[in-house]
Amino acid sequence: MKGILSALWVESLKVRRSRIFPITILGFTFMSIFMGLLIFIAKNPELVSRLGLLGTKANFFGEQTDWPAYFNLLMQITGMIGLIGFGFVTSWIFGREYSDRTIKDILALPVSRHVIVLSKLIVTVVWCLLLTLILFAVGLAAGWMIHIPGWSGELALQSFYNVIVISVLTILLCPIVAFFASYGRGYLPPVGFVIVTLITGQFINALGLGQFFPWMIPSLYGGAEGQHLEIISYVILCFTSIAGVIGTLAWWRFADQN
Repeated sequence: MKGILSALWVESLKVRRSRIFPITILGFTFMSIFMGLLIFIAKNPELVSRLGLLGTKANFFGEQTDWPAYFNLLMQITGMIGLIGFGFVTSWIFGREYSDRTIKDILALPVSRHVIVLSKLIVTVVWCLLLTLILFAVGLAAGWMIHIPGWSGELALQSFYNVIVISVLTILLCPIVAFFASYGRGYLPPVGFVIVTLITGQFINALGLGQFFPWMIPSLYGGAEGQHLEIISYVILCFTSIAGVIGTLAWWRFADQN
């Protein structure tokens, strides 16, 4: 489509010059380091009793302080922080135009509104994938630094594949957040929506219906339940993503933007 490269350059420039971009990188980096810290504490039982709540959380691993357990934790963290972090990223990319009151200037440009939405979605995907790579790379480095036993190159590659799949499944939910950011004209509605989906997902999963709730599917894929996910789960997730894309495009095309 005409103007897509220019729109992508503008959106990427906004991200690079924003303060939110380095903050998200620091946030995902911290989560990786925190995972390594938990494993390190679990490997040293004498530290558990000295560190209070942090020691209690580390004690959850018991004697499972090898690379398989570490990678399993990394996959769980990807599913959890992905919903929150990716939702926040999407909220910022689509909601900032309303909060900064630049929406009228953007719509006045000689560029199709569909191109604007598409460029924002592409930047969202790239940003989220970058955060995923940072999470895995820093997590890998942290694991090496604390000398976790049981390393396997094959296991690392399989875990990396799983982390990327979990990330992609989570990214597929971003268009719904983009719709609420556009419909709500700001940051708060989409952030509230993400929080509601997290709470609702836990309740639905407790009922044994998590595989039918889109916002639980990425986390289930990374856990023991992942092997039990059926094709209907992925179909539901894809339809949810498509609905978000269509809804966002329709809102920017037909809604009153004044």
